[in-house]
Amino acid sequence: MKLIAFDADDTLWVNEPNYVDVKQKLCELLSHHIDQETLSSRFYETQMRNLELFGYGAKSFILAMIETAIELTNGAITGAEIQQIIDTGRKLLDFPIEVLDGIPDVLKTLSKDFDLMVLTKGDLFDQESKIARSGLGQYFKHVEIVSEKNEQAYQRILQKYGVQPADFVMIGNSLKSDILPVVHIGGRAIHIPYAITWAHEHVADEQLVGKSFMALASARELLALLGKVNQGS
Repeated sequence: MKLIAFDADDTLWVNEPNYVDVKQKLCELLSHHIDQETLSSRFYETQMRNLELFGYGAKSFILAMIETAIELTNGAITGAEIQQIIDTGRKLLDFPIEVLDGIPDVLKTLSKDFDLMVLTKGDLFDQESKIARSGLGQYFKHVEIVSEKNEQAYQRILQKYGVQPADFVMIGNSLKSDILPVVHIGGRAIHIPYAITWAHEHVADEQLVGKSFMALASARELLALLGKVNQGS
Protein backbone atom coordinates (compact mmCIF):
# COMPACT_ATOMS: atom_id res chain seq x y z
CA MET A 1 0.00 0.00 0.00
CA LYS A 2 1.41 3.35 -1.03
CA LEU A 3 -1.46 5.59 0.03
CA ILE A 4 -4.25 5.24 2.57
CA ALA A 5 -7.04 7.82 2.35
CA PHE A 6 -9.67 8.58 4.96
CA ASP A 7 -13.01 10.24 4.40
CA ALA A 8 -13.59 13.00 6.95
CA ASP A 9 -17.24 13.54 7.95
CA ASP A 10 -18.67 10.63 9.94
CA THR A 11 -15.46 8.66 9.38
CA LEU A 12 -13.01 10.74 11.41
CA TRP A 13 -15.53 12.81 13.36
CA VAL A 14 -19.25 13.24 14.01
CA ASN A 15 -20.97 15.34 11.36
CA GLU A 16 -24.40 14.22 10.16
CA PRO A 17 -26.12 14.51 13.59
CA ASN A 18 -25.33 18.24 13.56
CA TYR A 19 -27.16 18.63 10.27
CA VAL A 20 -30.09 16.55 11.50
CA ASP A 21 -30.33 18.78 14.55
CA VAL A 22 -30.34 21.98 12.50
CA LYS A 23 -32.94 20.58 10.12
CA GLN A 24 -35.15 19.71 13.11
CA LYS A 25 -34.88 23.29 14.33
CA LEU A 26 -36.01 24.45 10.88
CA CYS A 27 -39.05 22.17 11.14
CA GLU A 28 -39.87 23.62 14.54
CA LEU A 29 -39.47 27.18 13.29
CA LEU A 30 -41.82 26.59 10.36
CA SER A 31 -44.27 24.31 12.16
CA HIS A 32 -46.98 26.99 12.06
CA HIS A 33 -46.56 27.24 8.27
CA ILE A 34 -46.12 23.64 7.10
CA ASP A 35 -46.06 20.06 8.43
CA GLN A 36 -42.72 18.38 9.06
CA GLU A 37 -43.11 15.61 6.46
CA THR A 38 -43.80 18.07 3.64
CA LEU A 39 -40.97 20.34 4.72
CA SER A 40 -38.48 17.46 4.90
CA SER A 41 -39.44 16.26 1.44
CA ARG A 42 -39.26 19.69 -0.17
CA PHE A 43 -36.02 20.53 1.62
CA TYR A 44 -34.37 17.42 0.22
CA GLU A 45 -35.65 18.26 -3.26
CA THR A 46 -34.15 21.72 -2.95
CA GLN A 47 -30.81 20.29 -1.83
CA MET A 48 -30.70 17.95 -4.83
CA ARG A 49 -31.70 20.72 -7.21
CA ASN A 50 -28.93 22.96 -5.91
CA LEU A 51 -26.07 20.46 -5.72
CA GLU A 52 -24.62 21.32 -9.11
CA LEU A 53 -24.72 25.04 -8.29
CA PHE A 54 -23.72 25.16 -4.62
CA GLY A 55 -22.17 21.76 -3.95
CA TYR A 56 -22.04 20.18 -0.49
CA GLY A 57 -21.50 21.65 2.94
CA ALA A 58 -22.92 24.01 5.52
CA LYS A 59 -23.33 27.05 3.28
CA SER A 60 -25.27 25.08 0.68
CA PHE A 61 -27.39 23.63 3.49
CA ILE A 62 -28.22 27.09 4.84
CA LEU A 63 -29.15 28.40 1.40
CA ALA A 64 -31.43 25.39 0.87
CA MET A 65 -33.14 26.05 4.21
CA ILE A 66 -33.84 29.68 3.29
CA GLU A 67 -35.03 28.82 -0.21
CA THR A 68 -37.31 26.06 1.07
CA ALA A 69 -38.78 28.33 3.76
CA ILE A 70 -39.58 31.05 1.22
CA GLU A 71 -41.17 28.59 -1.22
CA LEU A 72 -43.28 26.73 1.32
CA THR A 73 -44.62 29.90 2.93
CA ASN A 74 -45.27 31.54 -0.46
CA GLY A 75 -42.99 34.35 0.61
CA ALA A 76 -44.85 34.93 3.87
CA ILE A 77 -41.86 34.08 6.05
CA THR A 78 -40.59 37.16 7.88
CA GLY A 79 -37.15 38.67 7.85
CA ALA A 80 -36.82 37.81 11.54
CA GLU A 81 -37.55 34.15 10.80
CA ILE A 82 -35.00 34.08 8.00
CA GLN A 83 -32.46 35.55 10.41
CA GLN A 84 -33.28 32.73 12.82
CA ILE A 85 -32.60 30.21 10.06
CA ILE A 86 -29.25 31.84 9.30
CA ASP A 87 -28.28 31.96 12.98
CA THR A 88 -29.21 28.30 13.43
CA GLY A 89 -27.40 27.22 10.28
CA ARG A 90 -24.29 29.20 11.18
CA LYS A 91 -23.69 26.70 13.99
CA LEU A 92 -22.75 24.18 11.29
CA LEU A 93 -19.67 26.24 10.53
CA ASP A 94 -18.08 26.11 13.97
CA PHE A 95 -19.55 23.21 15.96
CA PRO A 96 -17.13 21.46 18.34
CA ILE A 97 -15.47 18.53 16.60
CA GLU A 98 -16.19 15.17 18.23
CA VAL A 99 -13.54 12.76 16.97
CA LEU A 100 -14.83 9.21 16.63
CA ASP A 101 -13.69 6.45 18.94
CA GLY A 102 -10.25 5.04 18.21
CA ILE A 103 -9.40 7.43 15.40
CA PRO A 104 -6.45 9.27 17.06
CA ASP A 105 -4.75 5.99 18.02
CA VAL A 106 -5.31 4.49 14.57
CA LEU A 107 -3.96 7.54 12.75
CA LYS A 108 -0.96 7.87 15.04
CA THR A 109 -0.02 4.25 14.46
CA LEU A 110 -0.66 4.13 10.71
CA SER A 111 1.11 7.43 10.01
CA LYS A 112 4.39 5.87 11.17
CA ASP A 113 4.39 3.39 8.29
CA PHE A 114 2.08 4.78 5.62
CA ASP A 115 1.34 8.00 3.76
CA LEU A 116 -2.10 9.08 4.93
CA MET A 117 -4.54 11.40 3.17
CA VAL A 118 -7.78 13.14 4.09
CA LEU A 119 -9.98 12.84 1.01
CA THR A 120 -13.28 14.61 1.51
CA LYS A 121 -15.87 16.47 -0.49
CA GLY A 122 -17.56 19.74 0.31
CA ASP A 123 -16.86 23.42 0.78
CA LEU A 124 -13.12 24.17 0.92
CA PHE A 125 -13.19 26.59 3.87
CA ASP A 126 -15.68 24.46 5.80
CA GLN A 127 -13.69 21.25 5.45
CA GLU A 128 -10.35 22.91 6.12
CA SER A 129 -11.81 24.40 9.28
CA LYS A 130 -13.05 21.02 10.50
CA ILE A 131 -9.69 19.40 9.86
CA ALA A 132 -7.96 22.15 11.83
CA ARG A 133 -10.47 22.00 14.69
CA SER A 134 -10.20 18.22 14.89
CA GLY A 135 -6.52 18.30 15.84
CA LEU A 136 -5.89 15.37 13.46
CA GLY A 137 -4.10 17.26 10.71
CA GLN A 138 -0.67 16.29 11.99
CA TYR A 139 -1.21 12.68 10.95
CA PHE A 140 -1.95 13.37 7.29
CA LYS A 141 0.67 13.90 4.62
CA HIS A 142 -1.92 15.00 2.06
CA VAL A 143 -5.31 16.72 2.09
CA GLU A 144 -7.65 16.65 -0.92
CA ILE A 145 -11.01 18.44 -0.84
CA VAL A 146 -13.10 17.80 -3.93
CA SER A 147 -16.53 18.88 -5.16
CA GLU A 148 -17.61 15.29 -5.80
CA LYS A 149 -16.19 11.86 -5.02
CA ASN A 150 -16.65 9.82 -8.17
CA GLU A 151 -14.44 7.60 -10.32
CA GLN A 152 -13.02 10.55 -12.23
CA ALA A 153 -12.06 12.36 -9.02
CA TYR A 154 -10.28 9.32 -7.60
CA GLN A 155 -8.44 8.68 -10.86
CA ARG A 156 -7.33 12.29 -11.02
CA ILE A 157 -5.98 12.19 -7.47
CA LEU A 158 -4.12 8.91 -8.00
CA GLN A 159 -2.52 10.27 -11.15
CA LYS A 160 -1.50 13.41 -9.26
CA TYR A 161 0.37 11.37 -6.64
CA GLY A 162 1.65 8.70 -9.01
CA VAL A 163 -0.19 5.88 -7.26
CA GLN A 164 -1.73 2.87 -8.98
CA PRO A 165 -5.29 1.92 -7.94
CA ALA A 166 -4.08 -1.43 -6.60
CA ASP A 167 -1.75 0.41 -4.20
CA PHE A 168 -4.52 2.67 -2.88
CA VAL A 169 -6.90 2.11 0.03
CA MET A 170 -9.95 4.31 0.74
CA ILE A 171 -11.64 4.22 4.13
CA GLY A 172 -15.04 5.79 4.68
CA ASN A 173 -18.63 5.54 5.84
CA SER A 174 -20.37 6.18 2.52
CA LEU A 175 -20.84 3.30 0.11
CA LYS A 176 -21.77 5.74 -2.63
CA SER A 177 -18.85 8.14 -2.25
CA ASP A 178 -16.06 6.23 -0.51
CA ILE A 179 -16.45 2.61 -1.56
CA LEU A 180 -18.05 1.93 -4.95
CA PRO A 181 -16.10 4.48 -7.03
CA VAL A 182 -12.80 3.14 -5.65
CA VAL A 183 -13.80 -0.49 -6.29
CA HIS A 184 -14.80 0.42 -9.84
CA ILE A 185 -11.34 1.80 -10.67
CA GLY A 186 -9.52 -1.20 -9.18
CA GLY A 187 -8.64 0.24 -5.79
CA ARG A 188 -9.26 -1.22 -2.35
CA ALA A 189 -11.95 0.12 -0.05
CA ILE A 190 -12.87 -0.36 3.59
CA HIS A 191 -16.38 0.51 4.73
CA ILE A 192 -16.94 1.63 8.32
CA PRO A 193 -20.66 2.46 8.61
CA TYR A 194 -21.87 5.35 10.72
CA ALA A 195 -25.12 5.34 12.70
CA ILE A 196 -26.75 7.98 10.47
CA THR A 197 -26.47 8.21 6.68
CA TRP A 198 -27.76 11.13 4.61
CA ALA A 199 -30.42 9.97 2.14
CA HIS A 200 -28.30 11.13 -0.81
CA GLU A 201 -25.58 8.64 0.17
CA HIS A 202 -27.84 5.58 0.34
CA VAL A 203 -27.04 2.70 -2.01
CA ALA A 204 -29.48 -0.01 -3.08
CA ASP A 205 -28.50 -3.59 -2.22
CA GLU A 206 -28.41 -4.60 -5.87
CA GLN A 207 -25.64 -2.06 -6.53
CA LEU A 208 -23.40 -3.99 -4.15
CA VAL A 209 -23.75 -7.37 -5.83
CA GLY A 210 -20.36 -8.60 -7.01
CA LYS A 211 -18.49 -5.69 -5.42
CA SER A 212 -15.50 -6.66 -3.31
CA PHE A 213 -14.62 -4.54 -0.29
CA MET A 214 -14.01 -4.92 3.42
CA ALA A 215 -16.52 -3.92 6.09
CA LEU A 216 -15.51 -3.16 9.66
CA ALA A 217 -17.53 -2.32 12.74
CA SER A 218 -15.13 0.36 13.98
CA ALA A 219 -11.92 2.17 13.16
CA ARG A 220 -10.09 0.23 15.86
CA GLU A 221 -10.22 -2.87 13.64
CA LEU A 222 -8.14 -1.12 10.97
CA LEU A 223 -4.78 -1.75 12.61
CA ALA A 224 -5.08 -5.52 12.55
CA LEU A 225 -6.61 -5.58 9.06
CA LEU A 226 -4.10 -3.26 7.39
CA GLY A 227 -1.24 -5.03 9.08
CA LYS A 228 -2.35 -8.32 7.51
CA VAL A 229 -2.92 -6.71 4.10
CA ASN A 230 0.51 -5.11 4.15
CA GLN A 231 2.08 -8.49 4.93
CA GLY A 232 0.22 -10.02 2.00
CA SER A 233 -1.77 -12.40 4.19
